[in-house]
Amino acid sequence: MRALRLFGDRDARLVDMEPSPPPAEGEIQLRMLAVALNHIDVWGWRGMAFAKRSLPMTIGAEAVGEVVAVGPGVEGWRVGQRAAPYGALTCGRCRACREGRDNLCEDVAGVLGFHVDGFAQEFRNVQARLAVPVPDGIADADAACAAITFSTVEHMLFDNAKLEPGETVLIQAGGSGIGTVAIKQAKALGCTVIATAGSDEKCERMRGLGADHVVNYSTGRFESLARRVTGKRGVDVVFEHVGAATWAGSLLSLRMGGRLVTCGSTSGVSAETNLMMLFQRQLRIVGSFGASMRNVSDGLAKMAGGMAPVLDAVLPLDAFEDALRRLESRRVFGKIVVTL
Repeated sequence: MRALRLFGDRDARLVDMEPSPPPAEGEIQLRMLAVALNHIDVWGWRGMAFAKRSLPMTIGAEAVGEVVAVGPGVEGWRVGQRAAPYGALTCGRCRACREGRDNLCEDVAGVLGFHVDGFAQEFRNVQARLAVPVPDGIADADAACAAITFSTVEHMLFDNAKLEPGETVLIQAGGSGIGTVAIKQAKALGCTVIATAGSDEKCERMRGLGADHVVNYSTGRFESLARRVTGKRGVDVVFEHVGAATWAGSLLSLRMGGRLVTCGSTSGVSAETNLMMLFQRQLRIVGSFGASMRNVSDGLAKMAGGMAPVLDAVLPLDAFEDALRRLESRRVFGKIVVTL
């Protein structure tokens, strides 16, 4: 079968390898249909692994596949059904896993496509318990964006930030994969959305998604816009994933008791924080990483209801490395999906 394998820093090759064996007990075998790209793919491609891994390794952390075989002891899955596989090898035994807080697993064996073989190959065996059924009517390229993109936004906005109807939310990098979904999710809830991007073109496209106010953060001050829009009160929630470049302004944009939820640091991992402002204004900062299986399912339900991800491009598998370069350069609005 064909697979996209990472051999070293910035060295990904499309190769032939031995087919996947029949699924073992508790497994299903998927014929992979599409893989969605994420910044974690770029980090791994650039050699930024945060734990030991063995190369070569199949890349791709977010995908959709069709069940072609069911292993012994598996119930509830049938051949021909589509599945969105979960992106991490959780233990299924610890307290967090038992309580449905999968992304807090105490004995996780790694992120697929980053620490262990991922989904950019024609067939992949996965544990049946770590796959979510895809409802009929969702396009393959859209369903490929469920297990990380939609679920991350679900977890950030609703589990962590506790976003409520009528609130005002500042969405940083609103032209990104999760940023575009966050705009759609917040507007569907009835919120006022302020969104930032690094170009005027992306700002106009964010308006087309429903953003009420937009600002090009390379030429304007989003914290000033946030204050003006809210009558100097500040926003209720900041959806942050840029990091150092926007951190101080994100905190300044919050109202008294406001909530900031962050899942990324693409502009740098270290940023100064005014602690006096933090405690005097009683701000709440919540870190968010990954999502639960429930979040994946909830995201798929919203897709089935008509909320599709924004797709920048749908490309063939042999264009994967070019797509990584494009994502790295931030010349993307929404998601890049690679089909198999």
